Amino acid sequence: MGPEHHPPVATPGERAAEAQKATWVSVAVNLVMTIAQLIVGWLAHSQSLIAHGLHSFSDLLSDFLVIYASRQSAHPADQAHPYGHARVETAATLALGASLSLIGGGILWESGMRLQHIEVLPTVELSALWVAIATVISKEGLYRYLIRVAERQRSQLLIANALHTRADAASALVVVVGIGGALLGWSFLDLLAAALMGFMILHMGAGLAWGAIKELIDTGLDDAQVDAIRKTLLATPGVRDLHELRTRRMAHQALVDTHVQVDARISVSEGHRIAESARARVLREHPEVLDVLVHIDPEDDMDPDTYATRLPARDALLGELQPMLADLPAPEKIVLHYLKGQIEAEIFFSHTHFENGEALRQAEILLVGRLKSHPLIRRVSLNCMIAPK
Repeated sequence: MGPEHHPPVATPGERAAEAQKATWVSVAVNLVMTIAQLIVGWLAHSQSLIAHGLHSFSDLLSDFLVIYASRQSAHPADQAHPYGHARVETAATLALGASLSLIGGGILWESGMRLQHIEVLPTVELSALWVAIATVISKEGLYRYLIRVAERQRSQLLIANALHTRADAASALVVVVGIGGALLGWSFLDLLAAALMGFMILHMGAGLAWGAIKELIDTGLDDAQVDAIRKTLLATPGVRDLHELRTRRMAHQALVDTHVQVDARISVSEGHRIAESARARVLREHPEVLDVLVHIDPEDDMDPDTYATRLPARDALLGELQPMLADLPAPEKIVLHYLKGQIEAEIFFSHTHFENGEALRQAEILLVGRLKSHPLIRRVSLNCMIAPK
């Protein structure tokens, strides 16, 4: 099998343009249906159709909210927003969900109040039924168009708007049943349809608002996505293990940070290269990830006994080593390894200071004897550095 190919990721500008086009289509449909439902609902004495017209009017408001949010989220990162403006979409989704909850609750309350005085309600006329049927057809068609765009862009806000439109189609179907029942003589069915529609709107709004809140409080990706990212990191050459893999959503994308364990004795620059390789691999294989922060560990540092910050800093240790090295040549460099709650020291001398390996070995024996009583340095090794040609 050949390498897996991912579809090209659209630029923020392209995403914004497509989102706005879809939203303007939604605006046109909702504008026509709002006017038709409110006028015909009033003339035909249908409370459920008027309620649905008010809901369609709220759709117009949400459409303009989507247009604003898509424009704002397309702005590139800046000093005030180093991760970009994608969470404008999240805030807009929260506002949309809250507004739906309020509208649904209001419709539910109004329908309940009118049901207490059903004997004074005027007769519903047939024109209300035709407009309700037209509403179902137009809303369902609009939903199918919007959801395709939303899934292509992986936009939570556009998905929210599409689901909102599907809720409109479902609630309009309830209105059809209610108006049909009222035309057959059961006048209370029109109000029951309005009440049920209000409940549906309330439920949908609460779900959208809760999803946005979970994102704003940094809820992580689902287990399957996290496991896939974990496997990608572990497949990076040089990565021995990982822990502290954390994720959080940011609108249609995600942010990842992790601690990866590498060989404890490689150089800082090699560790940095492994980290950059791991980051690039995740970004390449998981297009939904916006950025990855990789922290390099020489060991699993989750055990408090291994915390390197509990050990003395380099300057303090060199001060303790200096008297023990007083009768030895000046070292070229000293490398300290903070591992397993203790310290290992590698001391490098110029090859000109020792005539042969035996002299170096004797010096190491002498130094190891002096360090036996040191509480933290568990190992020391002496090495000769060959001068470059």
